[in-house]
Amino acid sequence: MYTVAVVGAGKIGEVLLSGLVKAGWPVDQIVATARRAERAEQLRERYGIRVLDNAAAVAAADVVAIAVKPQDAGALMAELGPQIPAGKLVVSLCAGLPTGFFSKWLAEGTPVVRVMTNTPALVDEAMTAISAGPHATAHHLGIAEELFSPLGRTIRVPESQQDAVTALSGSGPAYFYFLVEAMTDAGILLGLPRQVAHDLIVQTAIGSAIMLRDSGEHPVKLREAVTSPAGTTISAIRELENHGVRAAFLAALEAARDRAKEIADQAS
Repeated sequence: MYTVAVVGAGKIGEVLLSGLVKAGWPVDQIVATARRAERAEQLRERYGIRVLDNAAAVAAADVVAIAVKPQDAGALMAELGPQIPAGKLVVSLCAGLPTGFFSKWLAEGTPVVRVMTNTPALVDEAMTAISAGPHATAHHLGIAEELFSPLGRTIRVPESQQDAVTALSGSGPAYFYFLVEAMTDAGILLGLPRQVAHDLIVQTAIGSAIMLRDSGEHPVKLREAVTSPAGTTISAIRELENHGVRAAFLAALEAARDRAKEIADQAS
């Protein structure tokens, strides 16, 4: 196994730490950094890992996972870039930032892998997309998959698709929560208590997602199986189409993708 340094162990960095520990990664091969002393102590107590300063963490690691906010990445790489030798793998969890952003701070030939995961990692149900930078090989992608597979599923995509991934699955949980919120309000409008409406919707969402994943059927076919002629479901779907819900989702995801590109441009 490799020694992994999680630089900037905030929310997303802690998700990776937690996944590694739960997967049985030796705690003496996990190090982290944190801005505040109280946060560092919290991580030590929670996971039994070493929390070091940035330079010491990089020196101790075979794999350096950068988990800071995109707007903080430039200052961090200006500090750490010269300290990372070309043989070490750099894994970026910074949403929106291309591997080229990191390469300009690093020694020529340093492999960089770009990762986009999402918050269901907290319950080991993440969807994580992994992309190779110019100097990253299939071996480096395999290391990244080893790190993130304890958090859920992983998929390899070309880096050119990462902004779309950010829009679709990175931000995706928020769309589902928004939908559940709207359907809960509708249940209340129809006379159900809030908790009853919530429980009905959440379990329906879980069951539907498992059917979609495990059946291998196209979503249209599964939807048609619920949609009887002249029934309740088709009446509801007609209203969704009349209100442009499908078009709204297309526009929303385009906006999210465009914002991901803007973040990258602003950081460059």
